[in-house]
Amino acid sequence: MKTFLLPDLGEGLAESEIVEWHINVGDSVELDQVVLTVETAKAVVEVPAPYSGVVVSRHGEAGDVINIGALLLEIEEQPELVGSTATQQNQKSDAATVVGNVSHTTHQVDVDDFWIGSTHNPTNEELVTALPSARLLAKKLGVDLNTVDGSGANGMITDADIYTEVRKQSPGTEVLKGARRTMVSTMSDSHHNVAAVTITEEASLANWSSSEDISGRLIKAVVYACQQEPAMNAWFDAETMTRCVHSRVNIGIAVDSSHGLYVPVLKHAETFNNDDIRNWLNETVKGIRERKIGRESLQNATITLSNFGAIAGIFATPVVSPPQVAIVGAGRIIERVVMDNGNPITIKVMPLSITFDHRACTGGEAARFTKKLVEHLQR
Repeated sequence: MKTFLLPDLGEGLAESEIVEWHINVGDSVELDQVVLTVETAKAVVEVPAPYSGVVVSRHGEAGDVINIGALLLEIEEQPELVGSTATQQNQKSDAATVVGNVSHTTHQVDVDDFWIGSTHNPTNEELVTALPSARLLAKKLGVDLNTVDGSGANGMITDADIYTEVRKQSPGTEVLKGARRTMVSTMSDSHHNVAAVTITEEASLANWSSSEDISGRLIKAVVYACQQEPAMNAWFDAETMTRCVHSRVNIGIAVDSSHGLYVPVLKHAETFNNDDIRNWLNETVKGIRERKIGRESLQNATITLSNFGAIAGIFATPVVSPPQVAIVGAGRIIERVVMDNGNPITIKVMPLSITFDHRACTGGEAARFTKKLVEHLQR
């Protein structure tokens, strides 16, 4: 019987959330058959089986957060499923690696936790059988291992068991997963490393028709503003003191979902017409709701757009996501009283909040960008 551990998915990330199992105990699986779907901090990934056989045991359930190297499956190989001898040898050498090599450096294990002889007097907690990563997690979350029932082989306590115990101890407590977990690191990175300044403005929508696609108009306006003031469509690296100003416009569109915040990227937005934009938005939002958004769809944004006003809010201080240097926030459309030839009239306006990294952009560049953004929206 062979064990299958969660592999390093090639993204430099130590943990993943189980989204869905595609096999059950007793099922026969073949080499490279997708056995489960996991969500990392960057994307949803399908994990294939590293060899053929019959599933003897399955570890972890949908919603559990597991570390690289954690036990996923135990599979009993069957000759009729494995194939030729050469194939068997290849499978043995590749077992439990899948995309990359299983990382053995993600868990900090103190060698003093292991002893020989009677010179060390173990505590009750040390006598408990638990994965090193589960012990580390229990210390971080304040969980007493003596109160935990292990679900692993021979009662081994796994990371998933620690998370389950946390929920028992504090009803209503939620361990952040997936996109919400990613948001923690992204926002912390921005807070510590970006010199953020926000400029606000309003765009008159007096010339808009009643059937305007707001998202489409915003995207086209951002493209136009980037073309007129490219400094805001850039990446900045503080360590090397370099700035890359992009000629193409890849707009990250902030999408709120029940699973957390996702920012899919409309690549080469300057080549899209209104219908193309709407079709892309519809397909992308559907993929996010079904948790079928690929890694490539979330990468390489050069600027971000957040239409938070579709829910609520007039002005805000949107957060720049490095290495980008700017983000555009659109607030809730409101009515303003203005003077027209000496007479007061009401018009609809769109509040705008543009945050930029003042290390990489000047106030003049941000103001000119905002001016062009408004100019396009008022057409």
